[in-house]
Amino acid sequence: MSLALVHSRARCGVQAPGVQVEVHLSGGLPATHIVGLPEAAVRESRDRVRAALLCAQFEFPARRITVNLAPADLPKDGGRFDLPIALGILAASGQLDRQALAGWEFVGELGLTGELRSIDGVLPAVLAARDAGRRLIVPAGNGAEAALVATGQACTARTLLEVCAMLCGTRAPAMAVAEPVTPWPVPDLRDVRGQLHARRALEVAAAGGHHLLFVGSPGCGKTLLASRLPGLLPEASEDEALESAVIASVSGRGLDPARWRQRPFRSPHHTASAVALIGGGALPRPGEVSLAHHGVLFLDELTEWDRRALEVLREPLESGTVTVARAARSAEFPARFQLVAAMNPCPCGWAGDANGRCRCTAERIARYRGRISGPLLDRIDLQIDVARVPPQALRPDAPAGEDSATVRERVTAARARQLQRAGVLNARLDQAQTLTHCRLAPPDQALLERAIDQMQLSARAMQRTLRVARTIADLAESEDITTAHLTEALGYRQQAMTPQVDAA
Repeated sequence: MSLALVHSRARCGVQAPGVQVEVHLSGGLPATHIVGLPEAAVRESRDRVRAALLCAQFEFPARRITVNLAPADLPKDGGRFDLPIALGILAASGQLDRQALAGWEFVGELGLTGELRSIDGVLPAVLAARDAGRRLIVPAGNGAEAALVATGQACTARTLLEVCAMLCGTRAPAMAVAEPVTPWPVPDLRDVRGQLHARRALEVAAAGGHHLLFVGSPGCGKTLLASRLPGLLPEASEDEALESAVIASVSGRGLDPARWRQRPFRSPHHTASAVALIGGGALPRPGEVSLAHHGVLFLDELTEWDRRALEVLREPLESGTVTVARAARSAEFPARFQLVAAMNPCPCGWAGDANGRCRCTAERIARYRGRISGPLLDRIDLQIDVARVPPQALRPDAPAGEDSATVRERVTAARARQLQRAGVLNARLDQAQTLTHCRLAPPDQALLERAIDQMQLSARAMQRTLRVARTIADLAESEDITTAHLTEALGYRQQAMTPQVDAA
C-alpha cells in the first residue's frame, strides 16, 4: 500500500491545530501535487523536499505523488510541513517503516541539503503535542524553545538523516535541552529621587494590577517611574511565563529562551499604528498589547498618539483578549497587560508648574487633553500629577528612597491576600466580586456618593475606585476598607486631568 500518514502541527494564533499529512503514491506521469489549502510557501515545499531527499541519498519516487494536508479547510502556511512531507514520501515508498512514525509529530523546514531550519511557533506545537500524548521532533535551532515545556517530550535533529536514524532506532533520540535562565538587570526604584506621591501610586498599581497615568512637565521623571514598575512585580509563575512565551514564539520576532521567565515590558513609539498595537496581517500576528501579556505596556507621550490607535485599547483593557479578524482567517490573542501611560499637562508642558511659565489658554489645554477620550481615561484607575523634583533632592548626598526589592515584598504580600480572597487581582474583580469584597461602612459609602457627584465619576470609575481602595487596604494588611483608604483612592482620580491655567 503506497500510503503513509504523518502527524504535524499548523499555526493559528497562539494555537497549534493538528494536521495529518497524507502521502499517496500512484501510477502515472511523475508529478507532485499538494492539496489541503496550502499557501505559496507550502506549495514550494515540493521542490525543497525533492532536493533534500536526493542530497540525503534517498530515492525520490518517479511516480505521481499526492500530498493531502488535512483538515482541508484549515489554511497552511510556512515551511513547517517540509519535514513531515519528506517522511511521508519515504514511508509511502517503503524507504522508511510506517510503524516507526506512530507516536511522533514533526515540524521543520528543510534546506536543499537536508538540513533542518528553525521555524516560528514551535512552543504552541510542543504544548499541543504533549496534550495529544505524542512526542515532537523539531529543528535543533528550536531546541531551547521547545525545552521550556518541562512536561513535553520534544526531541531535536539537525538533518533529515538524523530524524530517520532516530525513527529506525540506530540513533538515540536527542531530547531538547533548555538554556540557563540569564538574570537581566531591572531598573531600581532607588534611583528615583523625591516623588513620594508618584512612588506610592506605583506601588499601589503594582500591588493590584491597576492601570496608571502620569501627567507632568518635561523631565519630572514620568518615564523613569514607569520603567521601574517591572521591578516591583513578583516573578511570573511558570504558567504565566509560558503564556507570554507562546505569544513571543508566534510573533515572528523571536523568543529569547534565556529570558522567558522575565515579565515583558513593551514601549512602542507614539507613531505606532492601531495594527501595531492590536495585531494583524494576512497571517494574524500579535501586536504590542499581546506581547505585553502578563507584563507592562508603556505608552509615552500619550497625547501624541493617533486617537484611532488609542481607542483600540478599550476592548483589551476590559476583556484581556484581542480578536484579529481577516477575510481568510481570524485569531484570538490574550492581552492581559498593565497599562502605564505618560503625558504632558499642556502643549508647552508647563501647566500647573510653580514657576508660572505656561502661556497656554484654557481652551488650548482643553483641546490638547481632549485627544484622550473620556472612555479611555475612565479605564485608567490611577491618574497622577507628577511635580518637578526640587533641586535639593537631586544632590549626590540626598537620601535615597526604598529600593525595588523592599517594595516588591509588600506588593507580593498584598497580591497573595487578593489571590487567597478572590482568586484574582483586585483590578480584575468583576462587578459582583467588587460588591462582595469592597464593602464600605455607611459613613464611607456616603463619602463615596458625595465624591461621585462632585467629581462626576461614572459607574465604571466608581467600581475602579473601590478596587483601588481595596488594594490600598491590602497593602496596609487591613481586612476592611477604611476612610483613609477610600480617601487615598479618590485622590488618585481627582486632579490629574483637570485643566489648570497659571497664566493668561
